[in-house]
Amino acid sequence: MEKITIPSQEIPILSHVDVLVLGAGPAGVSAAVCAARQGAKTLLVEQMGDVGGIATIGLMSHWTGNTVGGFYEEILQRSSESEEPSGCFNGGMRQVINPERLKTILLEMLEEAGAAVRLYTFACEAIMDGNRITGVILQSKAGREAVMAKVVIDASGDGDIAASAGAPYYIGRENDGAMQPMTIMFKVAGVDMDRAVFPGGFEDTIEIPAGEIQALGRKKLPHPAGHVLLYRSTLPGIVTCNMTNCINVDGTNPDDLTKATAACRRQIEPIAAFLREYVPGYENCYVISSSSVVGVRETRHFRGEHTITEEDILAARVFEDWAVTKAHFNFDVHNVTGEGLDETGSQKNFSQSKGYTIPYGCFVPLEVEGLLLAGRCISGTHMAHSNFRVMPICANMGQAAGTAAAMCAKSATLPRNLDVSSLQEKLREQGVSP
Repeated sequence: MEKITIPSQEIPILSHVDVLVLGAGPAGVSAAVCAARQGAKTLLVEQMGDVGGIATIGLMSHWTGNTVGGFYEEILQRSSESEEPSGCFNGGMRQVINPERLKTILLEMLEEAGAAVRLYTFACEAIMDGNRITGVILQSKAGREAVMAKVVIDASGDGDIAASAGAPYYIGRENDGAMQPMTIMFKVAGVDMDRAVFPGGFEDTIEIPAGEIQALGRKKLPHPAGHVLLYRSTLPGIVTCNMTNCINVDGTNPDDLTKATAACRRQIEPIAAFLREYVPGYENCYVISSSSVVGVRETRHFRGEHTITEEDILAARVFEDWAVTKAHFNFDVHNVTGEGLDETGSQKNFSQSKGYTIPYGCFVPLEVEGLLLAGRCISGTHMAHSNFRVMPICANMGQAAGTAAAMCAKSATLPRNLDVSSLQEKLREQGVSP
């Protein structure tokens, strides 16, 4: 690759903060709110024009998976349009997302907590003092600026700044680097809800006049699309579709992100045509909206002080240094070679019903000081990641990371050296217990 040399430049410092949070998905919003509530001067930076990440701009249908207690429950209380009790999603409406409502509610929660927010701004490079991150360079319409911080939380999903800082990681599946496919969510209107069917999982087999719906999808939809996942929305006659699919792409590569976006968009109209032709209740459906960003499920797995594994989850392990508790989901591994559930995945056959904990050490990357991770890029194996990557669990990761960061900033303690028992005491005050 050819290179050019640019002149050295002075970069203005936008702000000095206690806690800088990168990425405004469920993990990042939760981290920023919880850090600010602890009295930390907090800034949340997001490259898109809304907060909420996949829950909002990603047009996600519902809060997949579950936790009990903690910040996720507060999000549900503020944003849900249903009075149903909390619990794992089983077709009920409490966990169904109205993305437009959620965008505003999350902004309100940030404002109420006193967290500053900077949208339309890309975090592009770590500022280092030896092996300690001391700030981040930002790029926006205002040019290049720097924010200096006592503690940085990378909740960007891909861990871009953690990687820039030199934190060690690997990408995808341990044995071959394969990553789960990408998806663009979209919504169709004009659905007859009294007659419509709603297959919510890869293993949901529903007989329709033309045959079994998943087998029909595999036969009729363009590869690598082929599964049929349809979810009720909060609005009458509107259904959210989780059916586009792009394999063999890397979410840390902008060319692959472009490729995945184009591939998924090409599938939307054929999917809508399939629904109109074959699926009861969808005869008059039409596309009304689609995600503003392609949904990336898996990229970097950082190496941390602790690494959570498939075995830890199956054993419902309660770690001594727990930071997230009562997390529950399944091994939701989307097929890395095509449609449907990967051969390593487990949904209906997932046997662990007790929930599990995530240790604080998973949020503390090796080799870099002053940095915490939150969200799907924490230290965990490929299989464990397929469980903890879902939004309710990520929200409570953000709660733990934000609370820890505020404590570290206040006491001038490195995150690696934080007394976890003192963090757990704070979390118990916030409704989190093992």
